[in-house]
Amino acid sequence: MQSPTQALACWANPRVSPPTHVIVPTFVSSQRHEECMSQDSLKARAIGLLEQAGIHLDGPAPTDLRVHDERLYARVFAHGSLGLGESYMDGWWDAEDLSGMFTHILRAHLDAELRTLDTLLAHLKARFINLQRGEHAFEIGKAHYDLGNDLFRAMLGKHPVYSCGYWAQADNLDDAQIAKLDLICRKLRLQPGQRVLDIGCGWGTALKYAAETYGVQGVGVTVSQEQAEFARELCADLPVEIRLQDYRELDEPFDAIFSIGMFEHVGALNYRTYFEVARRCLRDDGLFVLHSIGSNGAPSRPDPWIEKYIFPNSMIPAAAQVTAALQDLFVVEDWHNFGADYDRTLTAWRANFDASWPQLSEHYDGRFRRMWHFYLAVSAAVFRSRRNQLWQLTLSPHGLPGGYRVPR
Repeated sequence: MQSPTQALACWANPRVSPPTHVIVPTFVSSQRHEECMSQDSLKARAIGLLEQAGIHLDGPAPTDLRVHDERLYARVFAHGSLGLGESYMDGWWDAEDLSGMFTHILRAHLDAELRTLDTLLAHLKARFINLQRGEHAFEIGKAHYDLGNDLFRAMLGKHPVYSCGYWAQADNLDDAQIAKLDLICRKLRLQPGQRVLDIGCGWGTALKYAAETYGVQGVGVTVSQEQAEFARELCADLPVEIRLQDYRELDEPFDAIFSIGMFEHVGALNYRTYFEVARRCLRDDGLFVLHSIGSNGAPSRPDPWIEKYIFPNSMIPAAAQVTAALQDLFVVEDWHNFGADYDRTLTAWRANFDASWPQLSEHYDGRFRRMWHFYLAVSAAVFRSRRNQLWQLTLSPHGLPGGYRVPR
Protein backbone atom coordinates (compact mmCIF):
# COMPACT_ATOMS: atom_id res chain seq x y z
CA MET A 1 0.00 0.00 0.00
CA GLN A 2 1.37 3.40 -0.98
CA SER A 3 2.18 6.02 1.63
CA PRO A 4 0.52 9.43 1.17
CA THR A 5 3.83 10.85 -0.02
CA GLN A 6 4.32 8.12 -2.61
CA ALA A 7 0.76 8.37 -3.83
CA LEU A 8 0.99 12.10 -4.38
CA ALA A 9 4.46 12.13 -5.89
CA CYS A 10 3.31 11.82 -9.51
CA TRP A 11 0.50 14.31 -9.10
CA ALA A 12 2.20 17.21 -7.38
CA ASN A 13 1.64 19.32 -10.50
CA PRO A 14 -2.10 19.41 -11.29
CA ARG A 15 -1.41 20.86 -14.74
CA VAL A 16 0.21 17.61 -15.87
CA SER A 17 -2.29 15.18 -17.42
CA PRO A 18 -1.82 11.55 -18.54
CA PRO A 19 -0.90 11.16 -22.24
CA THR A 20 -4.05 11.10 -24.37
CA HIS A 21 -3.10 7.82 -26.05
CA VAL A 22 -3.12 5.95 -22.73
CA ILE A 23 -6.38 4.32 -21.69
CA VAL A 24 -6.82 4.89 -17.96
CA PRO A 25 -9.18 2.42 -16.24
CA THR A 26 -12.04 3.99 -14.31
CA PHE A 27 -10.85 2.71 -10.93
CA VAL A 28 -7.39 4.23 -11.51
CA SER A 29 -8.88 7.60 -12.40
CA SER A 30 -11.01 7.43 -9.28
CA GLN A 31 -8.01 6.61 -7.12
CA ARG A 32 -6.02 9.50 -8.54
CA HIS A 33 -8.95 11.84 -8.04
CA GLU A 34 -9.11 10.82 -4.39
CA GLU A 35 -5.37 11.37 -4.05
CA CYS A 36 -5.64 14.88 -5.45
CA MET A 37 -8.57 15.57 -3.14
CA SER A 38 -6.47 14.30 -0.24
CA GLN A 39 -3.66 16.64 -1.21
CA ASP A 40 -6.07 19.57 -1.37
CA SER A 41 -7.40 18.61 2.06
CA LEU A 42 -3.91 18.49 3.58
CA LYS A 43 -3.05 21.82 2.01
CA ALA A 44 -6.23 23.38 3.40
CA ARG A 45 -5.36 22.02 6.84
CA ALA A 46 -1.85 23.46 6.58
CA ILE A 47 -3.21 26.86 5.55
CA GLY A 48 -5.58 26.88 8.51
CA LEU A 49 -2.88 25.98 11.02
CA LEU A 50 -0.35 28.46 9.68
CA GLU A 51 -2.89 31.28 9.72
CA GLN A 52 -3.23 30.75 13.48
CA ALA A 53 0.42 31.80 13.69
CA GLY A 54 0.09 34.69 11.22
CA ILE A 55 1.93 32.79 8.47
CA HIS A 56 0.65 32.54 4.91
CA LEU A 57 1.55 30.21 2.08
CA ASP A 58 3.44 32.07 -0.65
CA GLY A 59 2.67 35.39 1.03
CA PRO A 60 4.80 38.56 0.84
CA ALA A 61 6.03 38.67 4.46
CA PRO A 62 9.56 37.47 5.30
CA THR A 63 8.06 34.94 7.71
CA ASP A 64 5.67 33.48 5.13
CA LEU A 65 6.29 29.97 3.81
CA ARG A 66 6.98 29.52 0.10
CA VAL A 67 6.19 26.05 -1.21
CA HIS A 68 8.20 24.61 -4.11
CA ASP A 69 6.84 21.05 -3.97
CA GLU A 70 3.21 20.22 -3.16
CA ARG A 71 4.22 16.89 -1.64
CA LEU A 72 5.29 18.92 1.40
CA TYR A 73 1.90 18.70 3.12
CA ALA A 74 1.69 14.91 3.14
CA ARG A 75 5.28 14.62 4.29
CA VAL A 76 4.86 17.02 7.20
CA PHE A 77 1.56 15.60 8.45
CA ALA A 78 2.97 12.07 8.22
CA HIS A 79 6.33 12.77 9.90
CA GLY A 80 6.00 16.03 11.83
CA SER A 81 9.21 17.93 12.50
CA LEU A 82 11.26 15.21 10.82
CA GLY A 83 9.29 15.66 7.61
CA LEU A 84 9.43 19.44 7.87
CA GLY A 85 13.20 19.48 8.34
CA GLU A 86 13.98 16.91 5.68
CA SER A 87 11.71 18.61 3.15
CA TYR A 88 13.55 21.89 3.81
CA MET A 89 16.88 20.13 3.27
CA ASP A 90 15.50 18.77 -0.01
CA GLY A 91 14.50 22.28 -1.16
CA TRP A 92 10.74 21.73 -1.06
CA TRP A 93 10.05 25.02 0.73
CA ASP A 94 11.69 28.23 1.94
CA ALA A 95 11.13 31.26 4.14
CA GLU A 96 13.11 34.47 3.91
CA ASP A 97 13.15 34.84 7.71
CA LEU A 98 13.36 31.21 8.78
CA SER A 99 13.93 31.83 12.49
CA GLY A 100 11.11 34.41 12.51
CA MET A 101 8.73 31.92 10.92
CA PHE A 102 9.57 29.29 13.53
CA THR A 103 9.14 31.83 16.32
CA HIS A 104 5.56 32.45 15.13
CA ILE A 105 4.94 28.69 14.97
CA LEU A 106 6.24 28.07 18.49
CA ARG A 107 4.43 31.02 20.04
CA ALA A 108 1.19 29.70 18.54
CA HIS A 109 2.05 26.16 19.79
CA LEU A 110 1.52 24.68 16.34
CA ASP A 111 4.21 22.10 17.05
CA ALA A 112 1.67 20.29 19.26
CA GLU A 113 -0.34 19.61 16.08
CA LEU A 114 2.60 17.79 14.48
CA ARG A 115 3.37 15.13 17.06
CA THR A 116 3.60 11.91 15.12
CA LEU A 117 4.78 8.35 15.57
CA ASP A 118 8.34 9.60 15.01
CA THR A 119 8.00 11.90 18.02
CA LEU A 120 6.55 9.16 20.21
CA LEU A 121 9.30 6.69 19.31
CA ALA A 122 12.03 9.24 20.06
CA HIS A 123 10.39 9.99 23.42
CA LEU A 124 10.03 6.32 24.40
CA LYS A 125 13.60 5.54 23.38
CA ALA A 126 14.95 8.41 25.47
CA ARG A 127 12.79 7.54 28.46
CA PHE A 128 13.45 3.81 28.72
CA ILE A 129 16.83 3.21 27.04
CA ASN A 130 20.05 4.60 28.50
CA LEU A 131 21.50 6.06 25.31
CA GLN A 132 24.43 7.80 26.98
CA ARG A 133 26.26 4.92 28.68
CA GLY A 134 29.25 2.86 27.55
CA GLU A 135 30.01 3.17 23.84
CA HIS A 136 26.93 5.38 23.38
CA ALA A 137 28.64 8.11 25.42
CA PHE A 138 31.03 8.74 22.53
CA GLU A 139 28.40 8.74 19.74
CA ILE A 140 27.65 12.46 20.07
CA GLY A 141 31.34 13.24 19.64
CA LYS A 142 31.59 11.24 16.44
CA ALA A 143 28.25 12.38 15.01
CA HIS A 144 28.43 16.10 15.75
CA TYR A 145 31.58 17.46 17.36
CA ASP A 146 33.88 15.54 15.00
CA LEU A 147 32.25 17.11 11.93
CA GLY A 148 35.37 19.23 11.53
CA ASN A 149 37.17 21.95 13.40
CA ASP A 150 37.02 24.10 10.25
CA LEU A 151 33.22 24.28 10.50
CA PHE A 152 33.10 25.20 14.17
CA ARG A 153 36.03 27.61 14.06
CA ALA A 154 34.35 29.45 11.20
CA MET A 155 30.98 29.58 12.96
CA LEU A 156 31.95 30.17 16.57
CA GLY A 157 34.27 33.12 16.00
CA LYS A 158 37.50 34.12 17.69
CA HIS A 159 36.79 32.05 20.81
CA PRO A 160 35.60 28.51 19.97
CA VAL A 161 32.95 28.07 22.65
CA TYR A 162 29.83 26.17 21.56
CA SER A 163 27.41 27.62 24.10
CA CYS A 164 25.44 30.77 24.84
CA GLY A 165 27.34 34.02 25.20
CA TYR A 166 26.60 36.59 27.92
CA TRP A 167 25.40 39.78 26.22
CA ALA A 168 24.62 41.96 29.25
CA GLN A 169 27.34 44.46 28.31
CA ALA A 170 28.57 42.98 25.02
CA ASP A 171 27.70 44.07 21.50
CA ASN A 172 29.45 41.31 19.53
CA LEU A 173 29.86 37.54 19.76
CA ASP A 174 33.53 37.46 20.73
CA ASP A 175 33.02 39.84 23.65
CA ALA A 176 29.89 37.98 24.75
CA GLN A 177 31.80 34.70 24.95
CA ILE A 178 34.64 36.21 26.98
CA ALA A 179 32.06 37.82 29.27
CA LYS A 180 30.44 34.40 29.80
CA LEU A 181 33.76 32.72 30.63
CA ASP A 182 34.75 35.48 33.03
CA LEU A 183 31.34 35.35 34.70
CA ILE A 184 31.81 31.64 35.38
CA CYS A 185 35.30 32.17 36.78
CA ARG A 186 34.04 34.93 39.08
CA LYS A 187 31.12 32.82 40.23
CA LEU A 188 33.61 30.08 41.12
CA ARG A 189 35.83 32.60 42.95
CA LEU A 190 38.89 31.13 41.26
CA GLN A 191 42.28 31.74 42.85
CA PRO A 192 45.83 31.14 41.51
CA GLY A 193 47.05 27.60 42.03
CA GLN A 194 43.62 26.01 42.33
CA ARG A 195 42.92 22.77 40.45
CA VAL A 196 39.83 23.06 38.23
CA LEU A 197 37.79 20.44 36.36
CA ASP A 198 35.92 21.15 33.13
CA ILE A 199 33.35 18.40 32.43
CA GLY A 200 32.85 18.42 28.66
CA CYS A 201 35.67 20.82 27.86
CA GLY A 202 34.99 21.23 24.14
CA TRP A 203 37.89 22.87 22.34
CA GLY A 204 39.55 23.90 25.61
CA THR A 205 38.75 27.60 25.39
CA ALA A 206 37.28 27.89 28.90
CA LEU A 207 40.24 26.17 30.56
CA LYS A 208 42.66 28.29 28.54
CA TYR A 209 40.91 31.46 29.72
CA ALA A 210 40.80 30.32 33.36
CA ALA A 211 44.48 29.32 33.35
CA GLU A 212 45.69 32.51 31.67
CA THR A 213 43.44 34.97 33.52
CA TYR A 214 43.09 33.40 36.96
CA GLY A 215 46.27 31.32 37.22
CA VAL A 216 44.60 27.94 37.81
CA GLN A 217 45.57 24.43 36.76
CA GLY A 218 42.99 22.44 34.85
CA VAL A 219 41.74 19.07 33.65
CA GLY A 220 39.23 18.83 30.83
CA VAL A 221 37.34 15.76 29.60
CA THR A 222 35.58 15.37 26.26
CA VAL A 223 34.14 12.51 24.17
CA SER A 224 35.25 14.08 20.87
CA GLN A 225 38.59 13.11 19.35
CA GLU A 226 38.62 16.25 17.20
CA GLN A 227 37.97 18.48 20.19
CA ALA A 228 40.60 16.76 22.32
CA GLU A 229 43.31 17.20 19.70
CA PHE A 230 42.44 20.85 19.15
CA ALA A 231 42.23 21.58 22.90
CA ARG A 232 45.62 19.99 23.59
CA GLU A 233 47.21 22.22 20.96
CA LEU A 234 45.37 25.30 22.23
CA CYS A 235 46.49 24.71 25.84
CA ALA A 236 49.93 23.30 25.03
CA ASP A 237 51.88 25.90 27.04
CA LEU A 238 49.51 25.95 30.01
CA PRO A 239 49.08 23.72 33.10
CA VAL A 240 46.06 22.08 31.47
CA GLU A 241 45.47 18.38 30.78
CA ILE A 242 42.92 17.34 28.15
CA ARG A 243 41.52 13.82 28.26
CA LEU A 244 39.37 11.81 25.86
CA GLN A 245 37.33 10.34 28.69
CA ASP A 246 33.81 9.59 29.92
CA TYR A 247 33.05 11.85 32.88
CA ARG A 248 31.83 8.85 34.91
CA GLU A 249 35.43 7.63 35.20
CA LEU A 250 36.49 10.71 37.18
CA ASP A 251 37.39 10.21 40.84
CA GLU A 252 39.97 12.77 42.02
CA PRO A 253 39.84 16.03 44.01
CA PHE A 254 39.30 19.50 42.51
CA ASP A 255 38.91 22.93 44.07
CA ALA A 256 36.27 24.00 41.55
CA ILE A 257 34.26 22.46 38.71
CA PHE A 258 32.47 23.91 35.73
CA SER A 259 30.52 22.28 32.94
CA ILE A 260 29.47 24.40 29.96
CA GLY A 261 26.92 23.10 27.45
CA MET A 262 27.54 19.42 28.20
CA PHE A 263 24.65 18.53 30.53
CA GLU A 264 22.29 18.44 27.52
CA HIS A 265 24.06 15.22 26.45
CA VAL A 266 23.91 13.47 29.84
CA GLY A 267 20.38 12.03 29.59
CA ALA A 268 17.72 11.88 32.29
CA LEU A 269 18.66 8.34 33.32
CA ASN A 270 22.15 9.61 34.20
CA TYR A 271 21.45 12.95 35.91
CA ARG A 272 21.90 11.54 39.41
CA THR A 273 25.14 9.81 38.43
CA TYR A 274 26.42 13.05 36.89
CA PHE A 275 25.90 15.00 40.12
CA GLU A 276 27.33 12.15 42.20
CA VAL A 277 30.53 12.27 40.10
CA ALA A 278 30.75 16.05 40.52
CA ARG A 279 30.20 15.76 44.26
CA ARG A 280 32.88 13.11 44.82
CA CYS A 281 35.38 15.19 42.83
CA LEU A 282 34.64 18.56 44.47
CA ARG A 283 36.32 19.52 47.74
CA ASP A 284 33.94 20.35 50.57
CA ASP A 285 34.68 24.07 50.33
CA GLY A 286 34.53 24.19 46.52
CA LEU A 287 31.96 25.52 44.06
CA PHE A 288 30.44 23.99 40.91
CA VAL A 289 28.93 26.05 38.07
CA LEU A 290 26.62 24.16 35.70
CA HIS A 291 25.84 25.99 32.45
CA SER A 292 23.02 24.26 30.56
CA ILE A 293 19.96 24.70 28.39
CA GLY A 294 16.83 23.81 30.34
CA SER A 295 13.05 23.84 30.40
CA ASN A 296 10.68 25.11 33.07
CA GLY A 297 7.96 22.78 31.84
CA ALA A 298 7.53 19.04 31.91
CA PRO A 299 10.43 16.87 30.69
CA SER A 300 10.74 17.58 26.99
CA ARG A 301 10.33 15.10 24.18
CA PRO A 302 13.43 14.70 22.00
CA ASP A 303 12.82 16.21 18.57
CA PRO A 304 13.12 13.52 15.85
CA TRP A 305 14.87 15.81 13.35
CA ILE A 306 17.40 17.13 15.88
CA GLU A 307 17.93 13.57 17.12
CA LYS A 308 18.65 12.27 13.61
CA TYR A 309 20.71 15.07 12.09
CA ILE A 310 22.27 17.18 14.86
CA PHE A 311 22.44 15.82 18.42
CA PRO A 312 21.81 12.07 18.71
CA ASN A 313 21.01 10.76 22.20
CA SER A 314 20.53 14.24 23.65
CA MET A 315 17.72 15.83 25.65
CA ILE A 316 16.91 19.11 27.34
CA PRO A 317 16.59 18.79 31.14
CA ALA A 318 13.55 20.08 32.99
CA ALA A 319 14.01 22.09 36.18
CA ALA A 320 12.26 19.40 38.22
CA GLN A 321 14.65 16.75 36.92
CA VAL A 322 17.68 18.84 37.86
CA THR A 323 16.54 19.58 41.39
CA ALA A 324 15.63 15.94 42.02
CA ALA A 325 19.01 14.74 40.74
CA LEU A 326 21.09 17.05 42.94
CA GLN A 327 19.00 16.57 46.08
CA ASP A 328 21.16 15.91 49.19
CA LEU A 329 24.32 16.35 47.10
CA PHE A 330 24.46 20.13 46.56
CA VAL A 331 22.98 23.37 47.82
CA VAL A 332 21.76 25.65 45.03
CA GLU A 333 23.48 28.94 45.86
CA ASP A 334 22.24 30.68 42.70
CA TRP A 335 20.09 29.87 39.66
CA HIS A 336 20.77 32.40 36.88
CA ASN A 337 18.71 32.45 33.66
CA PHE A 338 19.84 34.42 30.60
CA GLY A 339 18.17 32.31 27.93
CA ALA A 340 17.21 35.29 25.77
CA ASP A 341 20.92 35.77 25.05
CA TYR A 342 20.98 32.50 23.11
CA ASP A 343 18.93 34.06 20.30
CA ARG A 344 21.68 36.65 19.72
CA THR A 345 24.37 33.99 19.98
CA LEU A 346 22.73 31.73 17.40
CA THR A 347 22.06 34.64 15.06
CA ALA A 348 25.75 35.56 15.23
CA TRP A 349 26.73 31.95 14.52
CA ARG A 350 24.47 31.96 11.44
CA ALA A 351 26.12 35.15 10.17
CA ASN A 352 29.60 33.68 10.66
CA PHE A 353 28.59 30.44 8.96
CA ASP A 354 27.22 32.25 5.91
CA ALA A 355 30.23 34.57 5.68
CA SER A 356 32.53 31.54 5.68
CA TRP A 357 30.47 29.46 3.25
CA PRO A 358 32.73 30.10 0.21
CA GLN A 359 35.52 28.29 2.06
CA LEU A 360 33.29 25.73 3.81
CA SER A 361 31.62 24.77 0.50
CA GLU A 362 34.83 23.02 -0.46
CA HIS A 363 34.01 20.39 2.19
CA TYR A 364 30.22 20.58 2.63
CA ASP A 365 27.44 20.47 0.04
CA GLY A 366 24.32 22.56 -0.41
CA ARG A 367 22.09 20.09 1.44
CA PHE A 368 24.37 20.34 4.48
CA ARG A 369 24.09 24.13 4.30
CA ARG A 370 20.29 23.96 4.34
CA MET A 371 20.44 21.46 7.21
CA TRP A 372 22.63 23.82 9.22
CA HIS A 373 20.40 26.80 8.44
CA PHE A 374 17.38 24.83 9.65
CA TYR A 375 19.18 23.81 12.85
CA LEU A 376 20.32 27.33 13.72
CA ALA A 377 16.96 28.90 12.82
CA VAL A 378 14.88 26.47 14.87
CA SER A 379 17.26 26.83 17.81
CA ALA A 380 17.09 30.64 17.71
CA ALA A 381 13.29 30.48 17.58
CA VAL A 382 13.11 28.19 20.60
CA PHE A 383 14.91 30.77 22.73
CA ARG A 384 13.27 33.81 21.15
CA SER A 385 9.87 32.35 21.99
CA ARG A 386 11.20 31.60 25.52
CA ARG A 387 10.38 27.90 25.20
CA ASN A 388 13.84 26.96 26.49
CA GLN A 389 16.08 28.73 28.97
CA LEU A 390 19.82 29.01 29.57
CA TRP A 391 20.76 28.34 33.17
CA GLN A 392 23.87 28.80 35.22
CA LEU A 393 23.52 27.00 38.54
CA THR A 394 26.11 27.75 41.22
CA LEU A 395 26.28 24.80 43.61
CA SER A 396 28.12 24.10 46.85
CA PRO A 397 28.36 20.81 48.76
CA HIS A 398 27.07 22.09 52.11
CA GLY A 399 26.06 25.73 51.64
CA LEU A 400 28.53 28.56 52.10
CA PRO A 401 28.70 30.05 55.61
CA GLY A 402 26.99 33.44 55.51
CA GLY A 403 25.54 32.81 52.07
CA TYR A 404 26.65 33.48 48.52
CA ARG A 405 26.84 36.86 46.80
CA VAL A 406 26.37 36.62 43.04
CA PRO A 407 28.78 38.53 40.77
CA ARG A 408 27.11 40.21 37.81
